[in-house]
Amino acid sequence: MTATASCATTNRMTPARMLTLAALLGGSGVLIGAFGSHGLKSIATPQGLEWWETGSRYQIYHSLALLLCGLLGRTGSAPRLSAWAFVVGISLFSGSLYAMALTDQRWFAFATPLGGASLALGWLSLLPHCGSRPDGTRPCPD
Repeated sequence: MTATASCATTNRMTPARMLTLAALLGGSGVLIGAFGSHGLKSIATPQGLEWWETGSRYQIYHSLALLLCGLLGRTGSAPRLSAWAFVVGISLFSGSLYAMALTDQRWFAFATPLGGASLALGWLSLLPHCGSRPDGTRPCPD
């Protein structure tokens, strides 16, 4: 295998990577949520606490969606676009809410709708994987 082929394989979003990222993002979402509930109450504003809670909730929800991508990839074609969209969406959506909660700087809000759009893309790009068999065929042809 050439160095180029090796790098191409290394940088792919494989089902194993999807599952690893899902575990890391899900676990950190729980920890971040707990920190918001216990550690931020004396620091953040009430609005900041709401942003924090929303960010951690969406991080956990979409970590589960990423887990679904990894599991689908083990039985058929991996929904790579969905997986990337969920990772980018979590980073932008939840990350911008965390940043606003910690700093009260509203300019971070520019990234929130971009993250939301990426999360929506992740769900919508799962549609081609619904109802298909591992070999990519559909049980009932259209």
